[in-house]
Amino acid sequence: MNFVIEGGAPLSGSVETSRSKNGAVALLAASLLNKGRTTLEHMPKIEEVNRLIEVLRSLGVSVEWKDTNVIITPPERITLETIDTNAAMRTRSILMFIGPLMHMFKDFELPQSGGCTLGLRSVRPHLLALEKFGVAIEARTESYHVTHTALAPAEVILYESSDTATINALLAAARIPGTSIIKYASANYQVQEVCGFLQKLGVGVEGIGGTTLTITGTRDINSDISYSIAEDPTDAMFFISAAAVTHSAISIIAAPIEFLEVELLILEKMGLQFSLSNHRISENGVTKLVDIKILPPPAGGLTAFPEKIHARPYPGLNIDNLPFFAVIATQAKGTTLIHDWVYEKRAIYYTELDRLGAHTSLHDPHRISIEGPTKLKAAEVICPPALRPATIILVAMLGAKGRSLLRNVYSINRGYEDIVHRLQHLGASIESHTG
Repeated sequence: MNFVIEGGAPLSGSVETSRSKNGAVALLAASLLNKGRTTLEHMPKIEEVNRLIEVLRSLGVSVEWKDTNVIITPPERITLETIDTNAAMRTRSILMFIGPLMHMFKDFELPQSGGCTLGLRSVRPHLLALEKFGVAIEARTESYHVTHTALAPAEVILYESSDTATINALLAAARIPGTSIIKYASANYQVQEVCGFLQKLGVGVEGIGGTTLTITGTRDINSDISYSIAEDPTDAMFFISAAAVTHSAISIIAAPIEFLEVELLILEKMGLQFSLSNHRISENGVTKLVDIKILPPPAGGLTAFPEKIHARPYPGLNIDNLPFFAVIATQAKGTTLIHDWVYEKRAIYYTELDRLGAHTSLHDPHRISIEGPTKLKAAEVICPPALRPATIILVAMLGAKGRSLLRNVYSINRGYEDIVHRLQHLGASIESHTG
């Protein structure tokens, strides 16, 4: 699928924040812990979710869509022999299946994970965390070989505050009777989602939102429950950046504010004007929401942030929101330095903005400077094979006067639901074409 964009016009109106991609895929994995029926409400209809549902169905799990809800009913026995290898290898989220499956099998294999092409992404945090519970994981060429003889509660120290490693440790501890502790845990939004879900399953979880989690596991989980997936901060950030780059005034409804506060602080210092209203709580009873109104651009435009912009574990700037500052920087007067220290290749993808008239200087695989402001121009670009870099190309095309073509947009469809129609609702001239 390709996107055709006639850019350079301002957007207007309001858009509602979609539900969390990373929360959704983590909860699909966590549903394997439950022998009862799990209903996940407000499931985003995105390709990453589709791949995991294909995997679940190939294991014998019944997965049924009912409007925006997904109803998951486990079989009497999970069957790994029939796993959909192709679907599993197209998503890194398959790693989070190790945590629940280790309670069902003492010796099993999972296909190697895929997802975004961002250079080396070590699975060692997962290995070191899960081995504390008595699990051994061997990373083979095309699979992970997981074995254990007995599982026991443990104190886990994460040497890297990884979202998915924290979730894997949570899913491991959930069905091991006794008390386990995870130190230096990620407190990111998808981790908090999983903690809330586990509590609803009857698992004791203390320390949510902090870096030390205490889990009181239970051997058997068999409950019919419903859980609502929270709103996605990176979806809200997409529309914030689209407003900044197209010099527009729009409203983003139901944004998860606790996971956008640092981003908004930086943007405020760059000159972006906005207001927050209608503070409330999402259906999950945990996530704090606001409506964000991006105001008309200031007369002098935006100004480059005087310090380097870099991500940190929550409560710092979110690693998935960092790329949006690269495209916003094209409209800011001065030089913006972005340090993408987590991924070896992602900063390299930011240089694709040059095709649309940006002025970037790549210092090394992690650091890039963007000189602005730049009048963006239309171009034809093949989508980078990574979700966030692909998305910032789309944002740049919205701001570039003329007709742009963005080819092979599967990377964007992995994480953003119904993006074409939502942009059209804001007045964007964008269409999707196959072939």
